[in-house]
Amino acid sequence: MKRIATALVALVAIEHLYILVLEMFLWTKPAGLRAFGLTQEFAEQSAALAANQGLYNGFLAAGLIWSLLRKEGGFPLQVFFLSCVIVAGVFGAITAKPSILFVQALPALVALVVAWLAQRS
Repeated sequence: MKRIATALVALVAIEHLYILVLEMFLWTKPAGLRAFGLTQEFAEQSAALAANQGLYNGFLAAGLIWSLLRKEGGFPLQVFFLSCVIVAGVFGAITAKPSILFVQALPALVALVVAWLAQRS
């Protein structure tokens, strides 16, 4: 169970590193435009905001990676950072795009539940 939890937490971290790349470096490029359904004009106007958003996603990924590298005390970090991802995903689903709930919040919720179950076993 602990291996599955570790894999799920790692996948959420990788997802947020991918989002960092999309938002910080590919926002105005074809991959970013496609991923977020943007026009070139809007992407150019909002690039600084997207880069800031990408940085925050990088912090979430860094926290999750940190939780995986800790020999002791990683679980509380996982709970904190996965909870942050869930809150961000719910907020994003409400304010930006409903699919964020399934792309961001749901994987973090599954990882959190499995990590909690692994901790209890």
